[in-house]
Amino acid sequence: MKKVIIICLTALNLNVFAQTQLAIPDTLVGPSYTLNMHEDSVQFFPTGNISHTFGFNQYQYLGPTLIFNKGTNVNITVNNQIGDTTTVHWHGIHLPSKWDGGPHTPILPSASWNPQFTVMDNAATYWYHPHPEMKTAEQAIKGAAGLIIVRDPIEAALTLPRKYGVDDFPLVVQCQQYDSSNQAMPLGMQDSTLLVNGARANYGGNSVYGNFPAQVVRMRILNASGERAFNFGFTGNKQFYQIASDGGLLDNPYLTTRVRLAPGERAEILLDLTGMNGQTLYLMSYASEFSMGIQGGPTMPMPGGPSMDSPLNGIDFNIMQINVVPQTLNPVTTIPTTLTTNSPYTAGMANVTRTIRFTADSLMVMDGPFYFNDSTFNMMRIDYQIPLNNIEIWKLVNETMVAHPFHIHDVQFFVIDRNGNPPGPEESGRKDVVFIPPGDSVMFITKFEDFADTIIPFMYHCHILMHEDDGMMGQFVVIPSTVGITEIDSENDALVVYPNPATEKIHFKIKDVSTIKQLSIVVYDQTGRLIFQSVINTSDSSIDVSHWSKGFYTANIYDGQRIIHKKIIIQ
Repeated sequence: MKKVIIICLTALNLNVFAQTQLAIPDTLVGPSYTLNMHEDSVQFFPTGNISHTFGFNQYQYLGPTLIFNKGTNVNITVNNQIGDTTTVHWHGIHLPSKWDGGPHTPILPSASWNPQFTVMDNAATYWYHPHPEMKTAEQAIKGAAGLIIVRDPIEAALTLPRKYGVDDFPLVVQCQQYDSSNQAMPLGMQDSTLLVNGARANYGGNSVYGNFPAQVVRMRILNASGERAFNFGFTGNKQFYQIASDGGLLDNPYLTTRVRLAPGERAEILLDLTGMNGQTLYLMSYASEFSMGIQGGPTMPMPGGPSMDSPLNGIDFNIMQINVVPQTLNPVTTIPTTLTTNSPYTAGMANVTRTIRFTADSLMVMDGPFYFNDSTFNMMRIDYQIPLNNIEIWKLVNETMVAHPFHIHDVQFFVIDRNGNPPGPEESGRKDVVFIPPGDSVMFITKFEDFADTIIPFMYHCHILMHEDDGMMGQFVVIPSTVGITEIDSENDALVVYPNPATEKIHFKIKDVSTIKQLSIVVYDQTGRLIFQSVINTSDSSIDVSHWSKGFYTANIYDGQRIIHKKIIIQ
């Protein structure tokens, strides 16, 4: 293991313009972790300027792999040394919203953040990356990202490759656009620079290569691109087994020749190289098989110019060379027949079905902005109020000409319908990102359990980073299930609501009104539907609620600096 680590550090920090051996990032094992996000630079190109980058700890680009064990308590210290406000989001990890790392928990320059939580997730490959409002693309594509591997007893009992960097290989695959000064561009629609674990993979006909033993090997693949989807496969259409998706193991290994991953998605695969010692093959993207509208597929004509054009669009290309070398000691040479038992919720268990339409200003829009239900993101608007322990179906309908990967924070979900049909085996496991091509619709089911917080919301968004930053994002809070009124956050009773319960009128009285210039009040019902919205300019305002249905409501009041939440009951 020591030898592997030495190789990793050298590969991740030196840039030799020749065929480059696959760099394996070092691991950090808890329960305590320290991540220093800092400014750095890399000579990605053989000529011209260095590229300004972000990295974690000793790395110029990307960061170490964090190893979590299910059921353990972790303590993470993030130090922000990039000279700008940032966040760190633990993508796919189920945890309280205050530790989720969304845009509502900023880390100021030179400040630290100390999330602490219990790992509740199943064994799988997750990742971490920045998530500040309107700057996610700018920071993530500069290298502020890394992998998380969660281990659990179910996965540990299987005969699977798990010697990190020996027969279990992490692969962070990116495709990015750089300007004439060799600086990363957040838009990235003409991306043509491939990176594998932070090393440039397509210059001068050379590539990144890995030495994989002649046995069953495991590959944990993350698409960390800003916008490009990959259609992963191997030369000669060599078959492999997909064993896991975003949030955990599939029930059974799935024999296939392709795995399509959109930005943010992960897959774990088993590749059987037994008897192939001395041979060479390539990890490839078969993008020629993509339809128009999928970023990475054939270039879609654009009014006013081909802004989505890239020399990699619609073609098959090599990503990484694999050299098959002799077996290791005690090699894995078999494929399990069963992996785990997933138990999706059934549609009949759902408390509510929500529909989210992916929209744009017109069908001719190819590069954004895109919206959810015709609305752009607003930090001060809570789109859904979700009762704790709700089981919900979300229906996602893509009405645009561009494919979108939809990511939701807080939960893993099960896809139950794609265009009226059951999902394929590759989508039968736990997911937190689902890819929706133009004209498609997808339904998933999930349960919002364990964590309620009326103050800090969770996000849902398109994981094409430029779309997210342009406003293709929404937010929800998970609210406690209550019979009567229990205030979770009253801001020291800055807002008084009376009577409560009410039948005809509700009064909102604001203390210290002299310090507040203007307030906005928004009321949602239990399904998250907007019931009332108005501006309050007095210290005592009332709302006629005589026509409201009986039930539970949440009122959010905004003063430009904070959100005050109150729960009300109409009898």
